[in-house]
Amino acid sequence: MNPSSDASMNWNHLRADRYIDTIAAKIPGYHHLYDMTARLMNVLLQSLQQPPEVLIVGAGGGQELVTLGSAHPDWKLTGLDPSDRMLEVATRRMESMSLTPPVTLVHGSVDQLPQSRLYDAATCLLVLHFVQGLSEKARLLSSLAQRLKPGAPLCIAAINGSPATEAFTIMMQAWKAHMLDNGVPIEEWERFATSFGKEFDPIPTSTLLTLLREAGFREPTSYYGAYLIDAWFAIKE
Repeated sequence: MNPSSDASMNWNHLRADRYIDTIAAKIPGYHHLYDMTARLMNVLLQSLQQPPEVLIVGAGGGQELVTLGSAHPDWKLTGLDPSDRMLEVATRRMESMSLTPPVTLVHGSVDQLPQSRLYDAATCLLVLHFVQGLSEKARLLSSLAQRLKPGAPLCIAAINGSPATEAFTIMMQAWKAHMLDNGVPIEEWERFATSFGKEFDPIPTSTLLTLLREAGFREPTSYYGAYLIDAWFAIKE
């Protein structure tokens, strides 16, 4: 779960490093999410005559940069994150793998990017549930749409659901068993579980799809799911 959103968060080195160390144990098929995103992007962008420019929202941590950069070293990637600590982690990961795709790292939020520059595609993976409130989520998606070319794809993944429902509780119980069975300490699970309503602000999937359409995206299509996490791709009108 990427800690990046339009609201800057205080992620120190220790917390940032722990995130990278534990996230794959927490989310079933974590690496598959990024691999599938890269393959979808390749299909969606293959008709372009030049290497695409891809905006990565919440790039701190570097998973999208590593995955897309390894598969498509000619793509031009712009990684955006409000946490300079997480951007440092992303830089270290790329350097450790000797990846040298054309990458620009930007400390800031989507609405701080110039509207004059339009991107061929964007990702927003494991970010939206950190954005507090429907109006701020809608603002983020609208800002994203304004910085994409018509026909540009967006891949988005987030924790979705209604915490007050029985279904949410059942999913959380199963997710807890998954994490503990994969070596996540109970203390880490408890921090995660108590983040809902504080750090995490999930919304029902139906609400996410409505926000996407209102922001100017069409044909949202599901391509990944793990407990309460859904991933979708949609096309900018």
